[in-house]
Amino acid sequence: MSVEIFKDKFEDLESIWQLDENGVEFIYARDLQKILGYEKWQKFEEVIKKAIISCESNKHKAEDHFTHAGKLIEAGKGAKREVQDYKLTRYACYLTAQNGDPRKEEIAFAQNYFAVQTRNFELVMQRKEDFERVLERYELKEAEKIFSEELYQRGIDAEGFARVRSKGDAALFGGNNTQQMKEKLGVPEKYNNRPLADFLNPALITAKKLAIQISNIAIKEKNLLGEEPITTQHNSSNQAIRDVFVKETGLKPEELPMVEDIKKVESRLKGDLKSITKSVNNQ
Repeated sequence: MSVEIFKDKFEDLESIWQLDENGVEFIYARDLQKILGYEKWQKFEEVIKKAIISCESNKHKAEDHFTHAGKLIEAGKGAKREVQDYKLTRYACYLTAQNGDPRKEEIAFAQNYFAVQTRNFELVMQRKEDFERVLERYELKEAEKIFSEELYQRGIDAEGFARVRSKGDAALFGGNNTQQMKEKLGVPEKYNNRPLADFLNPALITAKKLAIQISNIAIKEKNLLGEEPITTQHNSSNQAIRDVFVKETGLKPEELPMVEDIKKVESRLKGDLKSITKSVNNQ
C-alpha cells in the first residue's frame, strides 16, 4: 500500500467519527461499510453479527459497543424509508475489522488502524479490573479486622480467630480449610504464610466479605460468647453464601481457579501510576 493510499484511508476513517449525546465517539456501521469495501449491507451485517459474538466471547456486553440505530434514507421521488444501522464504538469497529474478509486491502488496513486504538482501550479496562480487585481485597481485609476485634472482645485470641476463619473457609469451600484450599489452588509453598484471599477469584473475595459481615451482625444480635458458638455461627454464614453461590452459578467455590497474585496486581497499578505522574510532570 502506497503512502498516498494509506493517508487517504486514514483520513477516510478519521472523517466518519461522530459524538453521541454523552460525548462518546462512534461510527455508523453503514459509513464504515463503504470504507471497508462492502457493497451490500447484508454481507456487511453478517460481519457485524460475528463481531458481536466475538465481543460477548471476550466478556464484554455487546449492547455497550453495538447499538441498534435506524436511519432514514432517500427511496426515490422524495420518499424516505428506514434502514437498519448500528452505532459502533472503537472496540466494536476493531472486532468488525477482525471479522472482515482478510483478502480485502481495506480490511487489512482497518485491522491495524483499530488495533492500536483498541489496545489502549484494553489497557484502560485492565487497569479498571485491577483497581476493582485491589479495592475488593482491601475491603475484605478491613472486614476481617473488624471481625477480629469483635471476637477479641468476646474471648477469642489471635489463634482462636485463625481457627474460626479457617473453619469458615471449610464451610464455604466444600470442606477444604484455608491450607487445603491453598494446596488445591496450587499456591506456591513459598507463599504459605500469605492470606488465601490474595489468590482468590474476586467473586470469592466478595463471598468471604459478605459471610464475615453476616457473622458479625448475627454474633452481636445473639450476643454470642466464646469460640464454639461463634465458630458455629460463622460456619452457618459461610454455608449460606456457598448455597446461594452454587444455586445461582452452578459452580462450586472450590472449583474456581487461582488468579494472579494480588501483590503483582498492586505492583502493576503502582507502576502505571508512576508512569502517569511522570508523563504529567514532563508536560
